[in-house]
Order: sequence, then structure tokens, then C-alpha cells
Amino acid sequence: MGVPEPSPSRPLRRRRLLRYGAALTVSCALAGYLVVRFGPDAQHARPGCEVVSADGGKSTYSFGADQAVNAATIAAVGSSRGMPERAVTIALATALQESGLRNLDHGDRDSVGLFQQRPSQGWGTVAQIMDPVYSAGKFYQRLDKVDGYASLPLTVAAQKVQRSAFPDAYAKHEPDAALLAAALTGRAAASLTCESTVPDGTGDPSAVRAALIRDFGAGVLPGAPEARQKATAAATTASPSPVEGTLSRGGAPARTRTVVVPVAGAGTAKDAKGAKAAKDGRRGWELAQWAVAHASVLHLSEVAYAGREWRASGTGHTWREVAADKGDGGAGGAKGAGGPADVRIVTAP
Repeated sequence: MGVPEPSPSRPLRRRRLLRYGAALTVSCALAGYLVVRFGPDAQHARPGCEVVSADGGKSTYSFGADQAVNAATIAAVGSSRGMPERAVTIALATALQESGLRNLDHGDRDSVGLFQQRPSQGWGTVAQIMDPVYSAGKFYQRLDKVDGYASLPLTVAAQKVQRSAFPDAYAKHEPDAALLAAALTGRAAASLTCESTVPDGTGDPSAVRAALIRDFGAGVLPGAPEARQKATAAATTASPSPVEGTLSRGGAPARTRTVVVPVAGAGTAKDAKGAKAAKDGRRGWELAQWAVAHASVLHLSEVAYAGREWRASGTGHTWREVAADKGDGGAGGAKGAGGPADVRIVTAP
């Protein structure tokens, strides 16, 4: 008859239990992550955006809603400074490398912000650099001083501004940055979309106007501040909704929630297919896709321009054509990138 093995001591049993408990905790955490990341509600838990190339969407880039807000602001600041699309591409590739298009409050040594700029190197105070409009403006200011930057390789142009320890790292972001720049400068029409449900909480038209002025400058809404406020208020109550007959959850017409952003004047029949119409169309898509990128933070439910409409709920990755509204020359007044029209931004009820 064999001698029975001695039972484990109490300390040994405790260590085993702790190991089993730790393993169970890790397993539960992993299972929870997989449900959130890949489960049926994953898209709603993590709303995302997508930009496609102008050549029928052969190239795509997917990114988060928070990144979309920062990318749109970087592009808008460049536009407001009269910088070309190439400059916007360089800025976006730099921010992708430095911060992943996130406004970080930390970094290497004293680096902070979208571009990981350092107060000790003369970029400004921490508070200033943490303002995306300021940091993007400082980047463009220094880029503009680089002779022939538009014809330089992107890595060279970015490095002359950033003085990075890894100058070659910017190159890998150029394709994605180029897609973003084409959409956010308006050259690639209806190419940026965001998938999300209508945000919780009521949108505020005044917050939309303030964000537009912050990113593009006061000229985006013509007139002196007082006149601009009155004119915009009148437009939001007098102009029809992008979708005729749309009602809020409370039954109020959607036009009471609409911000109308004017694109350049209507022009003449002679130039309707010429350079002026093309420039107007590009400006319109720049504003419209800026709005879609900001939909999550500004609580937007619809954006419409040039006969197409984006909705936050249900068809967030689609710009669909809508019936032309011949009466107001607005959102449904023209199709495609050409043709002047107002951009209409509808806040969530």
C-alpha cells in the first residue's frame, strides 16, 4: 500500500488560487474586449470614418472620428492661409507620424500636441500648442519658409520643419495623407464619410458657426460679426431643409436646426462649366466634408451639398443623391463637384 502524498501547504494553495484568479481576470477582460471590438454593436461603440480616392475608390483609408476632427481642422487652417493641397498633405502626414492625428498632452521630452511641438524650441506655450488651430498654423508658418517645399520629397519638407530624429518615418504616411488632403481640400467630391448613429444630445447651430469661424476664419460666414449672426439666424429659419419635409423628433421642422454656409456667388451661364464653377464646387466640398468630419463632436445629423446628402444614421458611409430643389439654389441645386450651392449642415434634434 502506497504512502499518500502530503496535501499542499496553505501558502502553496493560496499562490495557486491567486494564479487561477489572475488568469480568469485576464480571460474575462480579453473576452470583453473582443465583444466590444468585433461584436454586433462594435460600429456604434467605435464610430469611424473613411476616405476614398477620386478614381472610384481604388484606395481607401479608415480612421477614427476623433482623428477626423483633427485632420479636418489641419486642412481648414491650411486653406484659410492659402496653402496648396501639397502643403496640407505634408501637414497631415507629419501629424499622422507624430501623434496619429491625436492631440496628445505628452510626448518625448516636452513635446505635446498634434505635431509634437516643443515649447522649449520656440513653438509656443503648452496651452497654445494644445490648440489644434494654433499648432497647425505654426506648422504652416514654418513650412511656408522652406524654399520650394511643394517640389521636395515629403520627408525632406517635413523634416525641415520638424527636425525629427526619424526623418524617414514620414514617408509611410504619404498615401493616406494624400487621400485625406484631396477630400478635405474639396478636390475629391463626396469622398469622406463617417459612420455613426445620431449623437446623443441636441446639436447647437451656434457651436457649428463658432467651429467654422475657428477653423476657416471669419470670412467663412461673410459680414461683420453682428450682421453675420443675424443673417445666419435668418437663414436657419427661412431656408428649407436639405431633405424637404424632414422633422425633428419633437416635430419641429429641420430647417430650425440648419446652418447654411454660403459658397461663392452663382456666376454666369458662361462660366458655369469653367474655372469659377470648379473653384466654387471645390470650396463647397471642402466645407461639406469638414462638417462630416466634425459630426461626432458637433452633434450633426445631416450634411448636404451639390445634390448629395450625408446622414449620420443608417447611411453614414454614403453620400446619396437627393432630388434637386430648384427653388433655392441650395443643397439640391447642382450635382457633382461643379456648380455653386450653399452647404447645409443640420444639427441633431
